[in-house]
Amino acid sequence: MRVIYWSVGLFSVANCIVFIPGFRRRSGSAFLRLLSWGRAFAPLGTRRTSSSCKILKCNSEFWSATAGSHAPAADDAPEFCAALRTYALCTRRTARTCRGDLAYHSAVHGIEDLMSQHNCSKDGPTSQPHLRTLPPPGDSQERSDSPEICHYEKSFHNRAAAPNYTHCGLFGDPHLRTFTDRFQTCKVQGAWPLIDNNYLNVQVTNTPVLPGSAATATSKLTIIFKNFQECVDQKVYQAEMDELPAAFADGSKNGGDKHGANSLKITEKVSGQHVEIQAKYIGTTIVVRQVGRYLTFAVRMPEEVVNAVEDRDSQGLYLCLRGCPLNQQIDFQAFRAGAAEGPGVPQPPAASPAPPAPDTFPYETAVAKCKEKLPVEDLYYQACVFDLLTTGDVNFTLAAYYALEDVKMLHSNKDKLHLYARTREPPGRAGAAPGPPPAPWPLLATLLLLALLPTLPGAA
Repeated sequence: MRVIYWSVGLFSVANCIVFIPGFRRRSGSAFLRLLSWGRAFAPLGTRRTSSSCKILKCNSEFWSATAGSHAPAADDAPEFCAALRTYALCTRRTARTCRGDLAYHSAVHGIEDLMSQHNCSKDGPTSQPHLRTLPPPGDSQERSDSPEICHYEKSFHNRAAAPNYTHCGLFGDPHLRTFTDRFQTCKVQGAWPLIDNNYLNVQVTNTPVLPGSAATATSKLTIIFKNFQECVDQKVYQAEMDELPAAFADGSKNGGDKHGANSLKITEKVSGQHVEIQAKYIGTTIVVRQVGRYLTFAVRMPEEVVNAVEDRDSQGLYLCLRGCPLNQQIDFQAFRAGAAEGPGVPQPPAASPAPPAPDTFPYETAVAKCKEKLPVEDLYYQACVFDLLTTGDVNFTLAAYYALEDVKMLHSNKDKLHLYARTREPPGRAGAAPGPPPAPWPLLATLLLLALLPTLPGAA
């Protein structure tokens, strides 16, 4: 595995050498940017990161401790060396769980090189990383001198109509609610794009809940906010199991150094459990939660942003827009019906995502537990029952509950909070762009036949 070549300003991701123009040999902050970029864009096949690897936390702490320290002067060297020793200590503590992780090995080699450049000894005082100074309360997203283009809703006063907002959510085993309010249960093991438009990309990685099981849940989430005019720099947010950061990968909590940077902001609602990201420049709110071991995702986004893609026909795997491919969908209602009739009743192959685990709940117990949190028997309730039957993990009850709570907060149409429709698209419809429902041809043919009956020979 190749690593970062600091002496000539090169770094490598998965055996692909990339030149970084203008890279400064003595820049610790540039070093952290490379680490965050490398981790975000490295091909998935090259990363087998343990969920307990804390390298993102180490990177963020070092960035926070050295923010603004580009090429430290000689009299700053002791402080910078102390920060490097703290960084090295953090990487040593997580070494056992980060074997094979590209970002971890890049960090280790980068630390060694920076310590050599600054003549830092390995032994010496360490420093407690300090948080970056946040702007005062009056210097928030509402700054009067912030560019109008960095506030999506304010920029609408010159337009004819107010923005129409849509919602997408992913939770549980996993269950997907698309921007068009289709509700599906999907296999989608591995990495899949949820959103891919001109402003941001969202990708999830789903892993098996139990060894050998087809039941999966979201274990990793990556959000890339693209550079946008005078509002925000490119920012990467990445969450994993047991690692729900309250900052972007570079340690910052807003959109960077641009004039409208506070139009992108992260707020930690509950430490390690609930993070909210406001991207006001595109009118978007994102909620990320860790419930039990796994992650949930919910977003509120204007239709204009949802459809801002270069080539709509190429967005076939954009799950929030198109839904899951037909071969990845599961008819959990049929599975649930089979479970209610008893274990001896055969189930359709498409409705059986995995054999029941040894510790799953009996059907009656699953129903009772889901009723406690979800009294309305809608698709969120049914998803809860399905998840308890396939995983045996009671935390999936809370995942369904919080997913519905996020819908209540984010969905613009309060009449569509609860869904009761089918979850599996008929052949030929999955992955197709939203459009009018197919005409009820069998019913029309029957009515036409009845209308013609009096004219047919022999009709009485």
